[in-house]
Amino acid sequence: MRKVFFCLMAMMGVLTISAQSIYDFKVKDDVGQEVSLSDYKGKVLLIVNTATRCGFTPQYKELEALYEKYSKDGFEILDFPCNQFGEQAPGTIQEIHSFCTANFDIQFPQFDKIDVNGANEHPLYTYLKSQKGFGGFDTNDQRGKFMDDMLRKKDANYDKKSDIKWNFTKFLVSRDGRVLKRYEPTDKMSDIEAAIQMEVNPAMPRK
Repeated sequence: MRKVFFCLMAMMGVLTISAQSIYDFKVKDDVGQEVSLSDYKGKVLLIVNTATRCGFTPQYKELEALYEKYSKDGFEILDFPCNQFGEQAPGTIQEIHSFCTANFDIQFPQFDKIDVNGANEHPLYTYLKSQKGFGGFDTNDQRGKFMDDMLRKKDANYDKKSDIKWNFTKFLVSRDGRVLKRYEPTDKMSDIEAAIQMEVNPAMPRK
């Protein structure tokens, strides 16, 4: 009976996560004010965990270019700095924001630092990972192979888990709140832009 009980509890937990909507979550902005993601209903979202001292930090420039190009069409980038990967996002959110505006002139919303994995992970990321697990790195790509080698040395089965693997992992969310795609930091920004174009312009023919 105990096994049946725990199985039922586990199933209820999965159903609870799947029944949630991205618009149910609240986050804190860069000045500590609570923001409901329901404020972004009707927008195409790219949710990103970032860091300021990472090899992928120059992606801020590419992200800002996407924002400037598509924000008029209802596209938003939600930036969540995270210090869990090599401690590459040190400092306060105010210091991080100052760095990003000074070096990349970012205009998109930047939120308070959070954890994206582990006991203290933000519920938003628990939900995102439940919707789109890790799809693997392209090991034919030099950066993808580097990431795969590095992470596999630490955990031979790292790719079997849905955890966020590194800074600048991205989730694309549709206007009606569906988590459409997860992109790893090594994925090409041109592929991400193509997917954004399809979402902001539904009339565009899909491949």
